[in-house]
Amino acid sequence: MQNKTTATEFILLGFSSNQSLRVCLFGLFSVLYSAILMGNTLVFVLICLDHNLHSPMYFFLCHLSIVDICYASNNVPYMLMNLLEQGRTISFAGCGTQIHLYLTFALTECVLPAVMSYDRYMAICQPLCYALIMSWRVRLTLAAVSWAFGFLFGTLQASLALHLPFCGPYKVDHFFCEILAVLKLACTDTTANKVLIFAVCVCFLLFPLALIIISYLHILATILRIHSAPGWHKTFSICGCHLAVVGLFYGNAIFMYMGPQSSNSPGREKILSLFYSPVSPTFNPLIYSLRNKQVKKALLKLQRRKTVFHPM
Repeated sequence: MQNKTTATEFILLGFSSNQSLRVCLFGLFSVLYSAILMGNTLVFVLICLDHNLHSPMYFFLCHLSIVDICYASNNVPYMLMNLLEQGRTISFAGCGTQIHLYLTFALTECVLPAVMSYDRYMAICQPLCYALIMSWRVRLTLAAVSWAFGFLFGTLQASLALHLPFCGPYKVDHFFCEILAVLKLACTDTTANKVLIFAVCVCFLLFPLALIIISYLHILATILRIHSAPGWHKTFSICGCHLAVVGLFYGNAIFMYMGPQSSNSPGREKILSLFYSPVSPTFNPLIYSLRNKQVKKALLKLQRRKTVFHPM
């Protein structure tokens, strides 16, 4: 018989029981988390302080930085604590909050790159209409819709999952309260939950990814009409980096949530989660922002300002 009781807390099993491996992972992910906080905070501060960066592209990058900070801060600290002490407990309410926030930020992050690719498409392929179409009202609407969709569908998924009856022992074979790992503890059929997850993935993964690919294909076609080898090289370099980050994030998420569940062992699920929990938010500021000339100029301005106010 299944031990069906009221769950008050869960135990996060985390990673390997090998102490030396956990210490190495703790050091690695501490560095990655520090890089996420510093990189995304720097991008946010630069965009807010420099008036030259108050354009639609940087407006959306600012939102992406906020999402990355919140997204990583929801998962990575628990992961680090789990590496220090294997089998850490988390309350039922804490687990529910973590699932809700994780889904909200993850789904919002799925929408924002598509919005950013549309902005780049309008700027490069429709430059005469760009200022009119990408007005402040449109920017605010697109950003608000991204956050609202993430919050609404995250709330729906988390509510349905947490209203299920759970069976003991309440051991979540993951380093945070990931929804698929928690669903495995349910004492009832979770087919409806998994169908909903698949439907949400179609809307938040496949559709945005298709929009991103279509936008970049139009951008590449427009650039190729310009007879400039340096311009081609620069564009292919930028587009290649952007698509690599997009592929890393969406590809792993699609494989994790839309692939056959029987092929996903707990160890593989943890590894896949790493690519879109601490890894993707680390690369986003480097690829999207800090390699950009305007952002580099803003950073130099900020350094000069510090030198003026705090001379040696």
